[in-house]
Amino acid sequence: MPSGFAALPHVGSHDRPVSAALDSFMTTGWGPHPVPAADQDPGHPDLTHRRERLSTSFPGERLVVPAGAQQRRSNDTAYRFRPHSAYAWLTGLTGEDQAGHALVLEPAGSDRHEAVLYIRPRSPRDSSGFYRDRHHGEFWVGRRSGLDETAALTGLRCEPLDDLPKLLTGSCPLTRMVTTTDPRLDPLVSPKSRSPARDAELETALSELRLVKEPWEVGQLQLAVHHTTVAFDEVVRALPRALRHPRGERWIEGVFNLLARAEGNGTGYDTIAASGANACVLHWTRNDGELDPSQLLLLDAGVETDTLYTADITRTLPLSGRFSPAQRDVYELVLAAQEAAIATLRPGALFDDFHREAMRVIAEGLHEWGVLRVSPEEALAEDNGLHRRYTLCGSGHMLGIDVHDCAQARADTYPNGVLEAGHVLTVEPGLYLQPDDETLPLELRGLGVRIEDDLLITANGAKLLSDALPRKATEVEEWMAQLLDD
Repeated sequence: MPSGFAALPHVGSHDRPVSAALDSFMTTGWGPHPVPAADQDPGHPDLTHRRERLSTSFPGERLVVPAGAQQRRSNDTAYRFRPHSAYAWLTGLTGEDQAGHALVLEPAGSDRHEAVLYIRPRSPRDSSGFYRDRHHGEFWVGRRSGLDETAALTGLRCEPLDDLPKLLTGSCPLTRMVTTTDPRLDPLVSPKSRSPARDAELETALSELRLVKEPWEVGQLQLAVHHTTVAFDEVVRALPRALRHPRGERWIEGVFNLLARAEGNGTGYDTIAASGANACVLHWTRNDGELDPSQLLLLDAGVETDTLYTADITRTLPLSGRFSPAQRDVYELVLAAQEAAIATLRPGALFDDFHREAMRVIAEGLHEWGVLRVSPEEALAEDNGLHRRYTLCGSGHMLGIDVHDCAQARADTYPNGVLEAGHVLTVEPGLYLQPDDETLPLELRGLGVRIEDDLLITANGAKLLSDALPRKATEVEEWMAQLLDD
């Protein structure tokens, strides 16, 4: 393997030297090795149509979609690898052994491409890599599919990864590449053959192609939601133990992440387990706080399936099992905002309609409480926005193989576009009433509430994918009581 394609830059190693006698002994006397389990869901559909849709957008140009490079955590330790979403979407390959691989759509005539996978071959037993290469050797990381096995699995021509630099540095047509995912590849293509603008257009196309989900994708998202629902149940059951731990938020995070790893690939994003005033920090992932039964717990978490589709659900729970009057008031205002937002979802509606409706309800509620000193209409005006002091972020986003899916789409397609049947999105209004905010009455300070659900746009409305988790305050209390009595 060329030095530029090592998994991680060379660092100090604690590996012991190998004698010639040991090397000779290690490289002889091996029988056939069992073929590993397929690195693709058995029910995965054929993906030729996805690659063909991409192909028609860029006739006569080479398209390079890397899986991504292994990222160093510290010294010679790497983060667990997850392939780039576009690579996984086009190939169906989602395993950790895809690090460094790449899909190339090579022009084959004026109006079509041939899809070729450049992957790392198996470690042959007649050389020392299989037991000495700690990043790729099969003694270290396990058996991986070879070229022939991957070709049979995907239906794609597979070539050795060593051949990719020669391809990219040789005489080549106009090239577009998904950049920054594998920095070793970026400099290999001549600047005469590619440009940042063309690369950006490729990433935009890949985002927009994923906007409308196929039925199989919807099924994977529903599976992710199901696993997430089960994990939320387990969190509630774990509350008594978590309440006794000095870092109860970490206990909650650990329980959820255990279920995510056991039932899927892991979490789709870092779990937010925020109690008390920590819930007013929008992306609280430190999760090191103690739990107080008089406070709320905001849990924002999602299981990612083995096919890399993720749920994204938030529930705000009373740690005592019952909401206090002030907690209930805040919770029910956020729920009213969410229900009003969901009611707007249908094909033909603007994507931003549901956010505007949620903000209308929240502004009106804040005004009724006397917190918002201007009228709701004035607050909601584009040149004002004073209500945002208490609800700073947007109210939802597209969901899919990324938690914030299709983020490179053109603005007039998303987020300023129109909803279509097959879109999957979250609706997640919240109120974040900071503990030191002197514009608030004392009983409201330090309360953070978000309610988030996952929805599929259908032909005439929207389907709530996460309806197995209760949303109404009384139903939340009943659900918690039932689980805690099990």
